[in-house]
Amino acid sequence: MKQTVDVHGHLIGGQWVRADAVQENINPSDTNQIVGRYAVGTAEHVDQAVRAARAAFAAWSRSSPQLRHDILRRAGAELAARKEELGRLLSSEEGKTLPEGIGEVQRAASVMDFMAGEALRIPGERVAGLAQGSDAEVTREPLGVIGIIAPWNFPIAIPAWKIAPALAYGNTVVFKPADLVPGSAWALVDILQRAGLPEGVLNLVMGKGSVIGSALASHPEVDAISFTGSVPTGRRIAEAAVTGPVMKRLQLEMGGKNPLVVLDDANLDIAVECAVQGAFYSTGQRCTASSRFIVTPGVHDRFIEAVVERMKGLRIGHALDAGSDIGPVVDARQLETNLRYIALGREEGAELMFGGDVLERATPGFYLRPALFASTLPAMKVVREEIFGPVATVTRADDYEHALALANDTEFGLAAGICTTSLSSATHFKRYAQAGIVKVNQATSGLDFHLPFGGRKASSYGPREQGRYAVDFYTVIKTAYTSA
Repeated sequence: MKQTVDVHGHLIGGQWVRADAVQENINPSDTNQIVGRYAVGTAEHVDQAVRAARAAFAAWSRSSPQLRHDILRRAGAELAARKEELGRLLSSEEGKTLPEGIGEVQRAASVMDFMAGEALRIPGERVAGLAQGSDAEVTREPLGVIGIIAPWNFPIAIPAWKIAPALAYGNTVVFKPADLVPGSAWALVDILQRAGLPEGVLNLVMGKGSVIGSALASHPEVDAISFTGSVPTGRRIAEAAVTGPVMKRLQLEMGGKNPLVVLDDANLDIAVECAVQGAFYSTGQRCTASSRFIVTPGVHDRFIEAVVERMKGLRIGHALDAGSDIGPVVDARQLETNLRYIALGREEGAELMFGGDVLERATPGFYLRPALFASTLPAMKVVREEIFGPVATVTRADDYEHALALANDTEFGLAAGICTTSLSSATHFKRYAQAGIVKVNQATSGLDFHLPFGGRKASSYGPREQGRYAVDFYTVIKTAYTSA
C-alpha cells in the first residue's frame, strides 16, 4: 500500500503498510506538539512480517559479504550526513538534549560502518582432525529470523547496534521499536531499506509491546530474540520465547542499579563530574546511569556539598534549546514513577539534599529537577530498586572494603565505577566489582561501540552486544569433518 505523507506505516516484505490504528508521537518538551503519526500494528502484522523475513532468509543468508558491507556502509553514510536533522527528531520524541540526540545518531552511523567491516571478516578456522588424513573446518552461519525489541531511551543507537550485526552476518529481521519513539526507528529502517536491502530482509512493526512484542517472542518462525528493556518485561519475553514449539536463542539486556564508589583519595572535581554526568544527564534515563553513590568518610560531606552545588547550576529545559543541560522526562508515566520514588525515599528516612520538584517552563512538558538523597541505608527501596530517572542516593561506607561490599549488594550487575587515585584500589575494584562494565574515574554511562556491552546477574542474559563480540549471538557454529 502506498505510504501517505501524514501516517508512517509498517515495513513488511519491502512495502510500506498502513494500519487502521494510528498513534500520535508527542514531544515531551512540548506536549502540545505532535512529532508525527505512526501506524499501530497487530499480531497479524507480526505474522506477515515474520513470514516475509523467513521467505527472504534463504537468499540473504547466502548473499555476498561485499553486498552486505556496501549496504551498511551506505546506511551509515546517510545517518552521518543527516545527523543534525535526525538528532532533532530524536530529541523531539525522546527528550534528550539536541547535542545528545545528534551524538546518538552519529553513534548509530559509526555502528553501521563498523559492522560493515565485520561482514567481511566473519571468523572461522581450519584444524587437523584426530584421525589420519582427516581435517576439520569450524564455520559460522546465519542464525535465521531475528526478532528485535528495542527500548525508548536510545531510540536509534540501540536498534542500530542490534540490526547492523544481524544483517552483517546474513540474518533477516523483524524490528519492534518502543511505542514512545517510533520516529527514530522509522527513519533508521527507511535509510537501511533505501540503501539496498532486498524485500523482506528488514521488517518494521510498530505498536504496543504487550501486543507486538508478545507476538514476536512467541512466533514459531522466529529463531532468536534480542531485547533491551526492563527486568519484568525481559522475563515475560524469555518465558514466551522458550515455551513455544521452538526454543529461541535469547539476548536480554535489562535493568541496572549502578554504583559509583568515591574514596577519600579521589580527585573531588573528577568525582563530582562523574557523579553528575553519570546520574543526571539524559535525565537519568540510561541503564548504565549511576544511581548509587557510595562514599567513604573522609570525603563524604565535601562530596555531597560539591554535587549539590553542581546540581544547582544544571539547566533543565526544552530539549532543543541551546541552553539546556537536561531535557524533560520521557512521558507522564515515567515522571509519576520518579515522583513516587522521591516520596518513598522521604518516607524511608532518607534526607533529600536537593531537587525532586516538578518544574514549569515556557512549554508544557515533563520537567523534573534532579534529586539527590543522603543518609541512605542499603535496605531502602530507593537504594535497591531501579528508578530510571534523575534520582541518586549517597550511602556512607566505612572504608574501601565496605564500599566494595555495598557496591556488589544488588540483584543487578550492569555497570560500576570508582573514583580514586590509588592504583591498588582501582585494580582491585576492576577485578572484584560484580558488573559487566567497570569504569575508573569515568562516569558509569557512556560506552565505546567497538567493545562488548552487557552485565551480570539480573541485568543481562545471553551473549554480549556490540563490536566483534556480536557474532556470538547472531551466528551458529558448524563443525565439518573431511577425510582424504
